[in-house]
Parts: sequence; C-alpha cells; structure tokens
Amino acid sequence: MRLRTPLALLGAALLVLLGPPLLTAGSGAESGTRIPGLRFMVPNTPGGGYDITARTAAKNAEDAGLTPGIEVFNLPGAGGTVGLARLVSEHGNGKLAMSMGLGVVGAVRSNHAPKTLADTTPIARLTEEQDVVVVAKDSPYRTIGDLVDAWKANPGKLPVGGGSSPGGPDHLAPMLMAQAAGISPKQVNYIPFDGGGELLASILGNKVAFGVSGVGEYLDQIRAGELRLLAVTGPQRVPGLDAPTLKESGYDVTFTNWRGIVAPPGLSDAERDKLTRLIEELHASPQWQQSLKRNGWDDAFLSGERFGAFLDAQDKRVVSVLKELGL
Repeated sequence: MRLRTPLALLGAALLVLLGPPLLTAGSGAESGTRIPGLRFMVPNTPGGGYDITARTAAKNAEDAGLTPGIEVFNLPGAGGTVGLARLVSEHGNGKLAMSMGLGVVGAVRSNHAPKTLADTTPIARLTEEQDVVVVAKDSPYRTIGDLVDAWKANPGKLPVGGGSSPGGPDHLAPMLMAQAAGISPKQVNYIPFDGGGELLASILGNKVAFGVSGVGEYLDQIRAGELRLLAVTGPQRVPGLDAPTLKESGYDVTFTNWRGIVAPPGLSDAERDKLTRLIEELHASPQWQQSLKRNGWDDAFLSGERFGAFLDAQDKRVVSVLKELGL
C-alpha cells in the first residue's frame, strides 16, 4: 500500500498535466468564440465578392485560433434570394451564417422575394468597397471618356454586365453613371450575372462591352493585365491602381458597396452573442486587418442592433434610388 499510494498520486498529477488539453490564448476558448461545425453559406457562385469574403473570413478565423475550420459552401440563385430563403428556413441553427451585402438587399426587391433580411438575425457589417468599371484587355475603350462617348451614341447596343440583380450594387452603379452622363437609365442594356465570378468570363470574352463589380473581385486580373481598369466609383482613387474616380472624370457619381454576415432567425441570446463575438474578434485580428489591405476593402465594421438598423435603412435607400431612376 505504501508503494501504490505515491504511484496513484503521480498518475493523478499526470492526468491533470496531460489531459484535458490546456486552454491557451488564441484557442478561442477563453473568449468564447469556438463554434465547432460552423458553416458559412455563400448565396452566389464561386469567385464573387460574397465568396471571397466568406472564404477569407473562414481562413482568418481559423488562423487566428478563434474557432476550428469553418466550412464554406455555395448556394447560388436569384441574386442571393435562394440562399436567403434557405437561411431563414434554418430557424434556430446557431451553426450557420451567410455572407451577403447590398446585392441581396436589391435582389429581395427586384425578385419580390417572400423572405427578406428582416427575417434574419443581423450579425455584422464587415467591409465597404468601391466598384470598378472594367473592360477586356483588347477592348477598343482605353479611357472612361472613350467608353461613355460610345455609350451615349447608342446606349442599347453597349451591354453592361454586373454581378448582381437589378437593385444591387453592380446594377445601381452603372445606372447612376448613365444618369450622370445624360443617358436615360431605362435605355441601359444591363445584363445581370450571379456574382462577379460568373461575370468575369463574359467581360474577358467581350460578351459585354464593359463590366462593373467590386474592386476586390478583380484585383488579380487587373494587375495581370487581363482587364483594363477605366474608373472607380468611390470618393477617392484606390491606392496602387492607376484609374480615376468617376467624379474626377466629370461624372457626378460616388458609390460604394458593402458586405456583411447574417444568421438564421430564432437564435438564442447565447448563440447570437457567441457568433457576434466571433466576428468581432475576427475583425480585431491581425489576419483580418491584413486581408482588408490585400483586397482593397475599407473597414466598415458595425455589429448587432446597429447593423440591423443599417439593413433597414439600406432597404429604404434601394427603393428610393430605383424610383429616382425610374426603374
């Protein structure tokens, strides 16, 4: 008995030291951000802005030690409203979230979708970014002035492609641009695609005269010389890109897009708070801050009820702009 007692004590000490695993900083355990089995839905095709945002957020969250690997999957259709309907049907699922933005707000209106963003749990707005006006490298349009001159001469014969449904950012930006150039928005031949990834092939193949999409979606193609950047839609030039703003080119337009995260309805307070805390700590991580710079995204973080109020205001804004444009 004298030999077994110290051995038993030694064994107990080893169990304390070796198992369970120690909780360390960065593991996500101390801050309560771990959500094993979390999935991010992307409501459009791979390669678009929602897709890039979701996959970047998932990788950054894992690299920062906030939660184990997040699965990202695509469910495209109807400008994001197919994914929205799926999200709303997952009532009470605290392990699902959806990447979204202004495009979904517009698609809900243009498609008369039965489910709206008011049916979701708002988590956070993450980014804001400018749109870019781009053409293929062999396009005859070398400047924004060249493009607009040809557009004004025959608006219907110059199709413009965008990665969102009518009412979304890639639709509203060229419509406002047309209005500023003296072209009736009703004359614009707008061709919607289900995300910037799907749009890209049509721009490169000259199936549209020009395309409008988020700067982060086409940075690689612009830098590789596959796309020619004619202008950006925001208030200032994008650092590292040689292109004027629409406003400095003589067209009174300043337009930006945004993206964020929503979750299903019916979450418990604890589930909602944990998901919000995860995204808040992701936003604060050096990994995410580096991704903002790399993708040309502006930090536009807004969480919880303030994001919910923002979503409501954006819906009203889309309705107002469409009426103003006569669409």
